[in-house]
Amino acid sequence: MKKILYLFVSGILGLVILTACNRSYARELKKEKKLIKEYIKRNHINILDSVPADGVWGEKDYIEIDDDNLYFHLSDAGDTDGDTLRLYDNIVMRYRKYTLDIPSDTISFWTTNDTGWPVQFQYGVTAANTCPAWHTVMKYMKYSNSKATIICPSKLGFDDDGTTVTPFGYDIHIKIKKF
Repeated sequence: MKKILYLFVSGILGLVILTACNRSYARELKKEKKLIKEYIKRNHINILDSVPADGVWGEKDYIEIDDDNLYFHLSDAGDTDGDTLRLYDNIVMRYRKYTLDIPSDTISFWTTNDTGWPVQFQYGVTAANTCPAWHTVMKYMKYSNSKATIICPSKLGFDDDGTTVTPFGYDIHIKIKKF
């Protein structure tokens, strides 16, 4: 009887803890969404319905990709006379990662002190040194030497561990290596 009572109480306690954690995580997701919206407003970002038809992006023009709170701005199309990016091409990338808070805090930034192009990955292949958002935006960064800025929610960034909810901004510069 004691064993059944112990199992019952343990189950109830576990359910209460799990429910509290889920509520807390849900609150954090709401705060993250609010922070992203405030960042967009504070920086006078213009959200377009689609990629500009003429390919000309205004300085503050972004698109939201897949209604996922992932925002993308192409600041330089790159070498448009070259080959376009294809699945499994190798990408070498420099980036600057920063918080969306006031004041913004740069978490990491591109540097050529250690290596010319610090991050290298294969487009379309999940790897520990990439986040889902980077693979998603690469289809818009079709050419070598393209540059973009993204606003990335935690679920598409490196912090998708189910507990940490921190959105980041990234300034990205890529080169495509064909083999």
